[in-house]
Amino acid sequence: MIYLDYQATTPLAPEAFEAMVPLLRDQFANPHSAHRPGRAAAAEVEVAREEIAKLLPSGGRLLFTSGATEALNMAIRGAPPGGIVTIATEHAAVLDTVEAMGRAERSVTMLPVDGEGLVDLAAAERAIVPGTALVAAMLVNNEIGVIQPVEALAALAHRAGALFLCDAVQGYGRVPIPDRCNMVAISGHKIHGPKGIGALWLREGVTLTPLIHGGGQEGGLRSGTLSPALCAGFGTAARLMRERAEADRAHVESLWALARDRMDDWTLNGSGDARYHGNLNIRRDGIDGARLLSDCRNMAFSLGSACASGSGRPSHVLRALGLTDRQARGSVRIGFGRYTTPAELEDAMKAIREAAAAQAAP
Repeated sequence: MIYLDYQATTPLAPEAFEAMVPLLRDQFANPHSAHRPGRAAAAEVEVAREEIAKLLPSGGRLLFTSGATEALNMAIRGAPPGGIVTIATEHAAVLDTVEAMGRAERSVTMLPVDGEGLVDLAAAERAIVPGTALVAAMLVNNEIGVIQPVEALAALAHRAGALFLCDAVQGYGRVPIPDRCNMVAISGHKIHGPKGIGALWLREGVTLTPLIHGGGQEGGLRSGTLSPALCAGFGTAARLMRERAEADRAHVESLWALARDRMDDWTLNGSGDARYHGNLNIRRDGIDGARLLSDCRNMAFSLGSACASGSGRPSHVLRALGLTDRQARGSVRIGFGRYTTPAELEDAMKAIREAAAAQAAP
């Protein structure tokens, strides 16, 4: 099986797995207990917290969560009262939460994007005004890999007296996170760490209303017993992202060049310049992406977000770019990274081209 769905999840790094094993098998104490084994487990949690924070802006605190979805809900639902501004191509964890806040009579503004998937900054400037409490934007889009101008959006938010929330799930460790952010949501399994753990970074001075009440863990904002094993796996994965940053970047760039060369007669969805190159979202007229997935049975790639893969609806991200339903359904997302080999990618591109040609044959 050739795995090319890195935006949905990344393979667990062997080093992250090894870091987790002792904490699952031997050092099983509750990290919130006061006895010696509990303190030892708590120390492992704090080592992980420090490693993860090294790839985030300075001057803040990191709260562990069950994943980025919880982190985004914490940030959006816990933000001060006022209007919310976000972008039409955000992940469902943001869009659905913002929609729920709108039903609770919060003012919500959805910013459009252009044909390249980039936010309209003029529209953003008109929308982000005094009375806005929160601006939420994704750093790297999970479906098309486009990098939004979050620095400029954060500046507009601050000028209006609003907080800026960055969904950095796809960008953490790969694309620099601007210092202007007030809150940043990240996820372990997108960086070769374990599933079931994420984090919300808060700049000093940012206060939220807790969503989960109980034992008061994580600064009173996220009650519940932490898993030292998941924290350690996340922390090790973050350390590897930092230590291997240049090697990973060069590897992804070489894979991108190979994939673009082999699929040069397919149309790229989203900006060709402002994007992360580990995400190749392409389309071809007359192709049914779902059938392509079925025909390429020895490969794992996708039609878009894993969260919406079973809905049968065209991608809201591709529709926001102005694509027709037919064009959106003829699009596929190919994601690669650290553990993808050039030979695997070469074989995959060949298989996709052959399957597409078979579809087009009379």
